[in-house]
Amino acid sequence: MKSLMQRALFFLPLFFLFTSAGAQETDERVLLNAMHSISSHDLLEYVIEQCDEKYEGRLTGTPGYQMCAEWLAGEFKEWGLTPGGDDGSWFQWFDIPYTLVYPDCGLTLHMPMKEGSGLQKHYRYISEYMPGSTSGNGSVTGEVIYAGYGITAPELGYDDYAKVDVRGKIILIESEAPVSPADGPDKFNPWYEHSFHQSKLANAARHGAIGMIYNYGPIANPNNAYIEDFIYVHVGDTVVRDIFAGTGLKHETVVGEIKATLKPRSFNTKKVVTVKMATQHFSDGRGSNVIGVLPGSDPELGREAVIIGAHLDHLGRCYDIIPGANDNASAVAVMMGVAKALAESKIPLKRTVIFLSFGAEEQGILGAKAYLENPLIPLDQSVLLNMDGVGVGHSIRAAAGLNYPGLWSFIEEANNKYIHRPLSANMFANLGRPRLDAARFLSAGVPSISFSTYGSVNYYHVPMDDLDIIKPEIMEDLAQLLFVSVVSMANSPVALDEIAARQ
Repeated sequence: MKSLMQRALFFLPLFFLFTSAGAQETDERVLLNAMHSISSHDLLEYVIEQCDEKYEGRLTGTPGYQMCAEWLAGEFKEWGLTPGGDDGSWFQWFDIPYTLVYPDCGLTLHMPMKEGSGLQKHYRYISEYMPGSTSGNGSVTGEVIYAGYGITAPELGYDDYAKVDVRGKIILIESEAPVSPADGPDKFNPWYEHSFHQSKLANAARHGAIGMIYNYGPIANPNNAYIEDFIYVHVGDTVVRDIFAGTGLKHETVVGEIKATLKPRSFNTKKVVTVKMATQHFSDGRGSNVIGVLPGSDPELGREAVIIGAHLDHLGRCYDIIPGANDNASAVAVMMGVAKALAESKIPLKRTVIFLSFGAEEQGILGAKAYLENPLIPLDQSVLLNMDGVGVGHSIRAAAGLNYPGLWSFIEEANNKYIHRPLSANMFANLGRPRLDAARFLSAGVPSISFSTYGSVNYYHVPMDDLDIIKPEIMEDLAQLLFVSVVSMANSPVALDEIAARQ
């Protein structure tokens, strides 16, 4: 239980804020008027704009992504934010290769008949397969070798390829590793590097495979390597079940045995498939983060930063446009709502507030990496409030909220006083491969909380993540919650590092 003095220090700025000497006091009425200027209508319009087909799904590196970034920068400029990118611009640039996927894709299972002829089963786009978002271009046909997790780890005495020859073959492999982050750091960390998609793809190519069927979804995912002429596809249960049919083995049993024994169970399924992908790779892509700033007014506290983060990018075409309405146009819209309300209300902020819209979250979280390598304000003087997928449902959750009880108290108290939404937080160990911009910040030692919402239909990395699933009311409430919390954080007399360290 926090002491009354601690609660007063955290929450006092909501009621009694001052600028420089002689300026007027900002009372709660001004705060509430500014909070209520954030409307679900405006936030929905921001989502609609980002999902416009002219941006072609906002894949970082593409002209469509940068066009959307220019639009966002224009809104920041109109509201009076200061640019925080390279050389006084709104953009922080980085290299990002990318791959475009076109409609002439497919996955076919060849089924021989006794008479010498054969049947073909053509799998359905989206429900049964998704194109490999960084696949090479072309078509391959071959026998399917089940190769477990596709891992070669001599230091762990484990090799899925040790007893099978995959040269000229197509492999079927699992995502992740046979040991989970849930098993704890001592068990999982030795497998960490092997759990990455890029590691699995490169390992398959090194062993001579010509293609890969990846049991992953099926969803689109551009977070992988590109190897010219290596063709791969993402599949789900239907395809895996068909490939295991007639082998005398059950897929779930084999996977369970691998996990239990940490011994490979690779074998030749004797099935033959054709994987066809139509892609074009661009090795010289350039991407950007969009950065807008409200400088802090205090000579000392202004050197600290509260960062509001949300990735702007999504998956582009795979091969249909994937709009990314919830992931992550919703979060950018919420960030924009907070930015506009803070900028136009002129509520004094002693600390600097940075609005950081990341590029390339979907392509290895490279935008976050670029910012961490060149931060606007030193990382040890920053905290991050990140959002990812905040446009569905009726409830708010926060990854790593309980890692930082001092920071979390601002959120919790603002919700209890003003918003009254179901709100929960957890401890976040951050052991697995990074899947959030906040994960990279946490690894860099930056106190970070990442918000999402839940409680209604949601789709992930497929074309159905569109405007039909968006619930503007939850976006409005989260934006208002963050607005109040940020005002309080930015004006707290307690140093950010001390707040973050409090239990």
